[in-house]
Amino acid sequence: MAFTGSRKLLTSMRLSAQWIATPRDASVAEVVKHMTAMQAQDFGGAKWSIGLRSTTVTDAQVEAALAAGEIVRSWPARGTLHFVAPEDLGWMLRLTSPRQTRVAAGRHRQLELDERDFAAARDLALQHLGGGRSLTRTDLLALWDSHGVSTAGQRGAHLLVHLAQTGVIVFGPVAGKQHSFVLLDEWVTAPRRLDRKQSLAEWALRYFTSHGPATVRDFAWWASLTLTEAREGLALALPSLESLEVDGIAYFHVAGLEPAKAATNLLPGFDEYMLGYQNRGAALDDEHAEAIVPGGNGMFMPTIVTNGHVTGLWKRTLRAKRVDVAIEPFGTAPRVDRAIRRYAAFLETPVQCD
Repeated sequence: MAFTGSRKLLTSMRLSAQWIATPRDASVAEVVKHMTAMQAQDFGGAKWSIGLRSTTVTDAQVEAALAAGEIVRSWPARGTLHFVAPEDLGWMLRLTSPRQTRVAAGRHRQLELDERDFAAARDLALQHLGGGRSLTRTDLLALWDSHGVSTAGQRGAHLLVHLAQTGVIVFGPVAGKQHSFVLLDEWVTAPRRLDRKQSLAEWALRYFTSHGPATVRDFAWWASLTLTEAREGLALALPSLESLEVDGIAYFHVAGLEPAKAATNLLPGFDEYMLGYQNRGAALDDEHAEAIVPGGNGMFMPTIVTNGHVTGLWKRTLRAKRVDVAIEPFGTAPRVDRAIRRYAAFLETPVQCD
């Protein structure tokens, strides 16, 4: 959809709401809590998504927070990995799991996965992860195979996602270079207990606080809710929100949100600034959409964002003692000096930009 209204105001306010233009002196857990859920299938990029929203967080601190259970990684929405606060994961899954399971049912039939397979995988996970134990993805799949639950093809991945979405397992600490799985009920010892109405109100308020201005359709898509559920949540959160209209469409945001000052930022692929909305036209021109999502295959490239507008791509190359960054602007090259310094501080490694 083309924007004819004040797209600059929309993007400027989003940069503020998302703590991109105004990073806070905040911990890893505080950033994730504010953002509610942060897409995290690209682990390296997801860590930087946290880092760019804080003035103090480093790459190593994100990994330490994950290992300590201060944040967790799972599939709470859209069948996609996210970072969330541990206490929030349970109530999120209770809202989204039934619908996500229905969406996946057709693929499960194609893979000949049925309730007997899920039950057997669940029983084995409970038996072998109980008591604070953990298993890497490789070891957990091997365990299932050894007990007659085939993980061939994509069956293993779907078994893992199903058990995570139904609240049995969650990613735990890193074991070597692999992430391990643990039992959710043992890893998260102080979950928040919210009923359905409280959950919808909580999710709506926090989404529009951290991602606004956004539409109710943005919220429904992002949170894997029906439009009816999203509207119910918005109605409950509305006393704490304000709205603005762009091209005849209502956008909601937290009261008192101010536009951001001009700046250039280096965002990782899959950052919430791009992935937090069903419609990305405010920040991304149609002519550059192919460059950001090549072939429309769902893989989002790292972006240069200048004053809220996507102005190019960047990529990093890891060297022995430094990181090289190459920028590919769509037009006039923006000044990225400040953004490079921030990225180097996050990595605690020298960064060289060509």
